[in-house]
Amino acid sequence: MHVAIIGAGASGLCSARHALASNLKVTLFEQAAELGGTWVYTDNVGTDEYGMPVHTSMYKGLRTNLPKEMMGFPDFPVPEDQCSYVPQKKILNFLDLYAQHFGVKEHIKYFQHVKTVRTLEDKWEIVSMDVRTKIEASYTFDAVMVCNGHYNTPNIPNLKGIKNFKGLQEHSHNYRDPNVFENKTVLVIGAGPSGLDLAIQISQKADKVYLSHHIQDSMTTVFPEKIVQVPDVALVHENEVEFSDKSVHHVDIIFYCTGYNYSFPFLSEECGITVDDNYIKPLYKHIVNINYPTMGFVGIPFYVCTFHMFDLQARFFIATLNGTLQLPNKEDMQKDTDEEMAARWARGYTKRQAHLMGPAQEKYYADLASMANLKPIPPVMIKLHKESMRRLMEDFLNYRNDVYRIVDENNFVRLDSAMGSTCQCRCQALVA
Repeated sequence: MHVAIIGAGASGLCSARHALASNLKVTLFEQAAELGGTWVYTDNVGTDEYGMPVHTSMYKGLRTNLPKEMMGFPDFPVPEDQCSYVPQKKILNFLDLYAQHFGVKEHIKYFQHVKTVRTLEDKWEIVSMDVRTKIEASYTFDAVMVCNGHYNTPNIPNLKGIKNFKGLQEHSHNYRDPNVFENKTVLVIGAGPSGLDLAIQISQKADKVYLSHHIQDSMTTVFPEKIVQVPDVALVHENEVEFSDKSVHHVDIIFYCTGYNYSFPFLSEECGITVDDNYIKPLYKHIVNINYPTMGFVGIPFYVCTFHMFDLQARFFIATLNGTLQLPNKEDMQKDTDEEMAARWARGYTKRQAHLMGPAQEKYYADLASMANLKPIPPVMIKLHKESMRRLMEDFLNYRNDVYRIVDENNFVRLDSAMGSTCQCRCQALVA
């Protein structure tokens, strides 16, 4: 069986690693010149030197917002050192080591822009273009794993009155460093991990930063004086913004940290996959294309134990390909999916939260592992994820000083703050 994998980021690399381990033939398509996906940094924004869209959202100075202890793979942890929250380059180097260790590198086709994926009865046709020469080539595969990530197509809200705004607008996807904000008054919309991180970076150069969000009791972080928290935007004027509490402030730049949209422009309509306000359907267990079960998606759920989940999802889907897991029929897969989504809607989830795990992640991992007779994600990873998210909201300015160590499959420890302070200095030197 020959498997096509689209994207050589973390999810694509671990998908290739497990496909190869199951003696499947693998071709991995990557548009960039190197592996790593969103962990690759480039000064380019918009389009690259070949006129292709820049997919990475990586910016200077980024350190992980999850501890490295939970960002490794079950069979290949991030190398042990003092820091838990490490610079981007360390994760990129780690992914390179992972690909090299498991023999994935020689299966990657670089500079390949996947143009179309379509069904050929019980096969798949992929047409890709070499971005350097613009020469197209067609390939036939038995299965497809879609691993193109979901941090490349910006989601920009339609603010009331935004057409009147005379200042600059930008999305965090195109952020590289804070210099463009020097001596400006900036409105940052969104207080997820990247919104908080970038608001603090921008405040180092800007005169003032207004941070607009609707997070209430869960965030207790004390921000620098330059950052003023404001509620949701109500109305945008030419040079001012009015908020839901009726306050009005002058703004030079509106900076969107409002997330991303799932996007699969290469999938032909006949693949049967639709995206409705970030709700991808029809997917069984957030992975399998119910219409064509030899197509799987790895890495769709969010608020998860990232690399560990990629690994589990890849192993689950590959079990359906190598015959160790027999999927239910189409009707039963659809019924199971409908029941899961009905429960999500009943809990108040929106379509944009269709693939949100968070509190549901432990059950999700256990379900996948049980069905495919796989080793599950250790409980300690889920506990550490919850703890790191709690600390992020509690003390965003200092949570990356925390240093964790895994004790066993159920327990972790957080080490003393002195070690964390030393680690902070080391990591600041690494990203400088």
